[in-house]
Amino acid sequence: MTSALRPATPEDADAIAELIRYCFARQTVVTDPLPSALKESGDNIRGHFAEGGGGAVYEGPAACLLWSGKDGGLYIGRVAVHPAWRGQGLAKRMLAMAEEEARRRGLPRLHLSTRLVLLDNRRLFAACGFVETTEEAHPGYAAPTFVNMEKRL
Repeated sequence: MTSALRPATPEDADAIAELIRYCFARQTVVTDPLPSALKESGDNIRGHFAEGGGGAVYEGPAACLLWSGKDGGLYIGRVAVHPAWRGQGLAKRMLAMAEEEARRRGLPRLHLSTRLVLLDNRRLFAACGFVETTEEAHPGYAAPTFVNMEKRL
């Protein structure tokens, strides 16, 4: 199974975008506002790579994660694992790959955001060494809707 995890490339962009839309549309908890990931496109992903971003993919892809240098660290976004592939440790393995990339770049931390109501995501990231730092609200919302998390390296 290890050999199937690899760095994502611009050639993966359309498949990554399709997987992200599929996975985010099938979240087990409804989020408000709806995830912007539902509008993800291959062109956006190609732009991500053109701006120096990267990521990880597993299989055709059955799982993906994107990263970019941001605010003095490596920002993790669009973590998606196809429902049929969940529970196999793929998200943890992709996060470990992102950590290797951050270390390669000499960055002192990984950071990400996740919705407050996505308790499974929060538990997963905490199990991987992330701590919750701040809560924020999407524009137009009075109460916090998401939490920022980071892992110091």
